[in-house]
Amino acid sequence: MTRLRLIALLAGIGILSSCESTPRIHTATDPGADFRHYRTFAFESRLGTDREDGTASIVSTHLKKATRIEMEYRGYIYDETAPDLRVNFYLHTKKKVQSVAVPVAPIGYGYGYYGYRRGYYDAWGGYDTQVTEYTEGTLHLDLIEAKRNQLVWEGVAVGHIRPNDLEQIDQRVTIVVDDIFEKFPFRGPGSLAPSHP
Repeated sequence: MTRLRLIALLAGIGILSSCESTPRIHTATDPGADFRHYRTFAFESRLGTDREDGTASIVSTHLKKATRIEMEYRGYIYDETAPDLRVNFYLHTKKKVQSVAVPVAPIGYGYGYYGYRRGYYDAWGGYDTQVTEYTEGTLHLDLIEAKRNQLVWEGVAVGHIRPNDLEQIDQRVTIVVDDIFEKFPFRGPGSLAPSHP
């Protein structure tokens, strides 16, 4: 993994817990999956967030730690030898352009050139279009049924990347993973978590 790609991955994670905008969380469940039979989990041997040579990236390490806490809290047991579920991650970033219509001041500050509107009404100022570029990060958290090698649940977090989001990456990853698991409706047999409404 190149240094540039690693920075993009770190930034993608960091942005998702930005205080400026809450990440948008989307989930999907395989209707054919029976979560009552899943008790154990492990991680894919090679994650989508690992480096190109197969070694774990900083992002992968933090994602695994945060996800293991969430899964065990929900009653699933970590088992590398015979997991019912395997976990994988994928993170990508994309440059985007946003156009916003911004009100502009009326000619003569609302009163016209000669002030004849003063005290009666304001002039129409119209709008100006401001175009800004930003980077959007998307994190996918996949649960795969090991027996069928079938994706059974997916949680996705989408948000804007801020320039200073590389700071405290471990805390930011924890927040994003927690946000995703808030939408996870299932519990293992030893769950400490309350039932999903």
